[in-house]
Amino acid sequence: MAKDPMLKFVDVARDMPEKRPPDLRNQDFREIYAEYATEKAAEQASRCSQCGVPYCQSHCPLHNNIPDWLRLTASGRLREAYEVAQATNTFPEICGRICPQDRLCEGNCVIESSGHGTVTIGSVEKYITDTAWDEGWVQPIAPREERAESVAIIGAGPGGLSAADVLRRSGIQVTVYDRYDRAGGLMTYGIPGFKLEKDVVMRRIDQLVQGGVKMELNCTIGEDVTFDELRARHDAVIIGTGVYKSRDIEAPGSGAQGIVPALDFLTASNRLSFGDTVPEFDDGTLNAVGKRVVVIGGGDTAMDCVRTAVRQGAKSVTCLYRRDRANMPGSQREVANAEEEGVVFEWLSAPLAFIGAPASAVRVQRMRLGQADATGRQSPEAIDGDVFDAPADLVIKALGFEPEDLPTLWDQPELGVTRWGTIRAEFGTGRTALPRVYAVGDIVRGASLVVWAIRDGREAAVAVLEDLEGASAVAAE
Repeated sequence: MAKDPMLKFVDVARDMPEKRPPDLRNQDFREIYAEYATEKAAEQASRCSQCGVPYCQSHCPLHNNIPDWLRLTASGRLREAYEVAQATNTFPEICGRICPQDRLCEGNCVIESSGHGTVTIGSVEKYITDTAWDEGWVQPIAPREERAESVAIIGAGPGGLSAADVLRRSGIQVTVYDRYDRAGGLMTYGIPGFKLEKDVVMRRIDQLVQGGVKMELNCTIGEDVTFDELRARHDAVIIGTGVYKSRDIEAPGSGAQGIVPALDFLTASNRLSFGDTVPEFDDGTLNAVGKRVVVIGGGDTAMDCVRTAVRQGAKSVTCLYRRDRANMPGSQREVANAEEEGVVFEWLSAPLAFIGAPASAVRVQRMRLGQADATGRQSPEAIDGDVFDAPADLVIKALGFEPEDLPTLWDQPELGVTRWGTIRAEFGTGRTALPRVYAVGDIVRGASLVVWAIRDGREAAVAVLEDLEGASAVAAE
């Protein structure tokens, strides 16, 4: 992927002041970059055709009013552009960084479809929101009036936090319960800092806390407090736990030392960025430095792992995926980034066995795409006799995530689940089989995108408000 030549200049201006042109040597990098970014944001925004059918907006899960905030950006009205972006999105600066725009808004841009290159919607969204924070335009949460009703939210990920934001702005008393020591869910511990800076996540969480959202961290439901106790303590409960159970590989040797789950590897790396002591990193278990790393999987988590391993100083990084490039679920943009950074992709390759204890190689089976299944997707088939060994000192399993058995863990047999183990919830409201209990995000959808969790959280919050209003009306009669 070609890099903007001006960005290359900006990198030099930041890192090597002596190589700046004479008239720029005394300027601060942030000043130079701000001038450049403002110009580029306006230039890109002005390319929006303001088409009659804004496919960018319809293909955004939040239906963000993209054409309007692009038009405002093009005319230099950045504060108004931010207000429009914020109106439908709890975390616009986060979506601007990590949304797979190539599959959503940008991939459906009319200009892109006509062959002239998409408007860089995500970059503009990131820029106007970062500017809003820098300029102090991001207003604290300040409900017009406080309400007595309280809502418990289980899970401090994007779904739970977006629901907390909507509810708190309406004056509801909100408490978020999370098993981890920091809020943010996968935004904090799952997504690498080079894609999503942790201070960006923390400042949004700080905004929620300063606005009155209470955080009960290091709290595991079913152990520290029961689900029934939460229901008795609050007027409603929203479940936004996400899916954290890693899918495993059924192959000989899969339990050997040196084979680790993706989330463990990413969490260790992110904890380091917070300054935490991570013994598993220090002893080499979750540290890729100097190692031959093999990552198994083709989703966004696999891309996060390969690119993190590169940054840790791996000797080599190889990604195995059982289908071809066109059929991988992860972002094509991320694949291109990984290739630029030196990652080798072995397409149509699946692990057959793991060699050594600790692991020293992955035995790989070559695959081909066969007949399409019920979904229309071609199923991978093994090619007899086509096997090779991929040397590996560290193997990272990035095969996706599954839901935990919440009805059993929480002793709630009436909490309905699907055949995949996800919670059965009403589309558009998140209502479950239990009265006053709602569910949002990945625990309903399965492993999905942050932007979908944000949408679910906002919709469930609206449903909670409607149900609480209805209950108040009945009580008043």
